[in-house]
Amino acid sequence: MKRQAGERGMLHHEHPWLGRRVEDTRTERVGVLRAIAPDGDEPGPVAWLLPVDGGVEWTTPPDALARPEPITPNSLPRP
Repeated sequence: MKRQAGERGMLHHEHPWLGRRVEDTRTERVGVLRAIAPDGDEPGPVAWLLPVDGGVEWTTPPDALARPEPITPNSLPRP
């Protein structure tokens, strides 16, 4: 099966902020961006976020993401 540009497999999409803390402007919560992928019957992909201190993932439209954590020499890659 051929992947399309921007897809990571299993319908997951590439995003430059994956693994970084971001703000969800719809909820004003901060979480780690885990994936840009489908969610059931939603018409397009959604952003999957994990609370920084743990907890239940939530979804938001990708265009609601803002203020990514800066990358520094001391930044650790996050899965």
